[in-house]
Amino acid sequence: MPYVNIKITREEATAEQKATLIREVTRLVTETLDKNPATTIVVIEEVDTDNWGIAGETVTVRRGREKK
Repeated sequence: MPYVNIKITREEATAEQKATLIREVTRLVTETLDKNPATTIVVIEEVDTDNWGIAGETVTVRRGREKK
């Protein structure tokens, strides 16, 4: 029973995009590992940008700087 956990920042991923991720990751696991799609679990966790850090600073700070 494969379990795939995808973490993304909580920003602009639509329900449709997340559904596509779930469908395509399930397909990939099924084809690559010969697993049953009925027992393949895919979870998408959305993390606030204040709680995601890169190189010692939050994504919120980095994105704010990039917009200037």
